[in-house]
Amino acid sequence: MPIENLNELIDHTLLASTATRHQIAQLCSEAREYRFFSVCVNPYWIADCRKLLEGSSVKVCTVVGFPLGATASRSKVAEARVAVEAGADELDMVLNIGAAKEGHWDFIEHEVHEVVSAAQGRLVKVILETAALTPEEIAAASKRVVAAGAHFVKTSTGFGSGGATVEAVKLMREAVGCRFGVKASGGIKTRAQAEALIEAGATRIGSSASVALVAG
Repeated sequence: MPIENLNELIDHTLLASTATRHQIAQLCSEAREYRFFSVCVNPYWIADCRKLLEGSSVKVCTVVGFPLGATASRSKVAEARVAVEAGADELDMVLNIGAAKEGHWDFIEHEVHEVVSAAQGRLVKVILETAALTPEEIAAASKRVVAAGAHFVKTSTGFGSGGATVEAVKLMREAVGCRFGVKASGGIKTRAQAEALIEAGATRIGSSASVALVAG
């Protein structure tokens, strides 16, 4: 079934290390025009996006521990605090994937909780990098994210070995229940892909091809 308000579910994304201010300005202009939910950018661009989006309803989302998730917990907490000070509305943090592979779930829950605390009420999404995890690890990680007080689980960074899949979204939705957020991101290039992921349980879509998703 076609989704009429797809634009309102999209985080319009530009996380390339080569992004320029001209490209960031274009991202924000497109977000205004198509009324996307947010722009998702690297922390360096938060302040620029705040200015470029002034007067609009578009939120500014940024990343923490990106893209590997293997930085020290204190570093992630510091990144979160800096992002809040710069004006970010939402934070997408990367799970410590190695810790997940080893089953260090208490550590993961504690780390996510610390970032949530540093976010000072801002919405926090936790990127699992599902292509690197088994179904059992996806389910366990999702449950720990819920327990830690975050707000979303997210499939992918877009820099890993794979992106969002219907199967992963279904696993995440089953693990977190019906009210928790699920963001699908990574390799979403068509409206059909986005709608299939929403049908599977995603409540937010992250894409760098957002205009194509809504405008065909």
